[in-house]
Amino acid sequence: MTFEELKKKAQSLPLEPGVYIMRDKTDRVIYVGKAKKLKNRVSQYFIDSAAHTPKTRLMVRHIDHFDVIIAASEFEALVLECSQIKRYMPKYNILLKDDKGYPYIRLNLKEEYPRLTIASRPAKDGAAYYGPYGTRGVTNNVIDAIVATLKLPSCHRQFPAEIGKERPCLNYHMNTCAGWCRPEMTQAEYHSRMEQARQLLNGNYKAVADSLRAQMLAHADRMEFELAASVRDRLNAVEALGQKQLVTALSKTDTDAIGFASTEAKACFAVLHFTGGNLLDKDYETMPAPEDSREALNALVKQYYLARGIVPKRILLPWELEDAPLLAELLEREFGVRPQFHVPRRGDNAGLLELARKNAFEEAERITQKEEKISGSLSLLGKMLGIAAPKRMESYDISNISGTDIVASMVVFEDGRPKKSEYKKFNIEGLAHPDDYASMDQVLRRRFRRYLDGDKGFAAKPDLLLIDGGIAHANVALNVLRDYGLDIPIYGMVKDNRHRTRALVTPGGAEIGIDANPAVFSLIGNIQEETHRFAISFHRQKRSRRLQYSELDAIPGIGPKRKQELLKKYGSLRAISAAPLAELERLLPRDAARAVYDHFRQKEDSHASNNG
Repeated sequence: MTFEELKKKAQSLPLEPGVYIMRDKTDRVIYVGKAKKLKNRVSQYFIDSAAHTPKTRLMVRHIDHFDVIIAASEFEALVLECSQIKRYMPKYNILLKDDKGYPYIRLNLKEEYPRLTIASRPAKDGAAYYGPYGTRGVTNNVIDAIVATLKLPSCHRQFPAEIGKERPCLNYHMNTCAGWCRPEMTQAEYHSRMEQARQLLNGNYKAVADSLRAQMLAHADRMEFELAASVRDRLNAVEALGQKQLVTALSKTDTDAIGFASTEAKACFAVLHFTGGNLLDKDYETMPAPEDSREALNALVKQYYLARGIVPKRILLPWELEDAPLLAELLEREFGVRPQFHVPRRGDNAGLLELARKNAFEEAERITQKEEKISGSLSLLGKMLGIAAPKRMESYDISNISGTDIVASMVVFEDGRPKKSEYKKFNIEGLAHPDDYASMDQVLRRRFRRYLDGDKGFAAKPDLLLIDGGIAHANVALNVLRDYGLDIPIYGMVKDNRHRTRALVTPGGAEIGIDANPAVFSLIGNIQEETHRFAISFHRQKRSRRLQYSELDAIPGIGPKRKQELLKKYGSLRAISAAPLAELERLLPRDAARAVYDHFRQKEDSHASNNG
């Protein structure tokens, strides 16, 4: 639609509450908004652009058409706006990062040997879920603390399949695990510890401590002093854990103080959680500095509490929230708690709010300084190479061991940071023997052929190519680009005797030393290490899969589908080989289960006779 057509359509809208959905020429949703009166609000976008902020002017230039949904009330429009933003994640809305999440701890005491694990959201699977917690890091810390306190297993051994199969690992010898892989440890004792874990997650530190104290005294009365000392250590750990005021599933904060602060480049939305006047936790999100802080806060508060699922009794804000009454009603409907929104000007609450603002400002300033440092490193790298500061860098490496499973990695750094969503893995095809140059040629041809063909996965053109190797590797890349008519700066990464990139080399042999410049040396070193790590991990994954599949191929009656079922259930050949026959029969037909069981028993017998 033309601008005039958009303006005419906006002026024809009703004076009713609702939601408007702006779309670009590809029909992608680029903005979702709520209006008390659709005609008045939407028409504002198509008046004199001088009244708009730069961001709004940019958005309006990309609007090709729009839809509206009329709501029965302003409250219904708010609910609809939140759901549409979550659905489309529009480019011009202010958004919390979708990958942050507010995870839960999952515990299913009905399992034979349950473990504490992280879950993105509760499921109806019979397990108990605790949370949500502020971040995955906080959630892992909770799990680690409980596992260490109760000396639960943190290894990857599978129980009961691997009980007694090998000696206890280092965790047992370091006294951080009770050694549940030992045959003398009972399933009943394991479940007793997991019940204590459940009580700790519910905040019942005193009940667990009282139970442990009674056990300790009973052992002492029976003169079982080693057992009494072991229980005493766990008692001390539980009491220490309780004193840390661990945030758990059922502990809802009394007050949240929200801070919002900006530098010229970055902003931070910070939430401090208080219970009984004690600061328990902090969540924060950094983002580009918005043009309108009030609009940003209004959007972020709605997204934050609807995603988090835990609502405090009181929320302190730096200024009035536009949709405060409607949001309070929505949160009460969703979570059963109607928070009170306050904008304190003096007293203790104002002090809490100032603390939240300081936290937000510190984070915004820190990320600004970090970005300035990265930006400076990129600018300096560009000057050293005689090019503009590279926004997108791609790095390539080849990996093979003893000539098998040859693979390659493509790692992408944008604005000095890894962009893992655009990493690529390549299986090298048609080579009978290892050949790094032929492998690199194949990978780069596949990558840039797809770029020229318009493949969406390879649509971005890099500003700089970094090749793990010297002059010869750089020339391979140069020949590929020439064949495709592309002009991209190419540099090989030259290593020192500690396998760190000391210099970059052109296809013509000119070396640019980087080891004398710490910022550039660190940046290129990070890229080199990440490229090598990604290639090696892919190679190991492929090799492990090949070895597992080749071993299972030798068993009669085990085809591709049953291989997948076995590996999904047990995770490794070692675990499959240790599985009891009765357990295998629950997964496979009886004849196939017997074939698997006999295959590994015959292998063990053969190994024993050879060693004998």
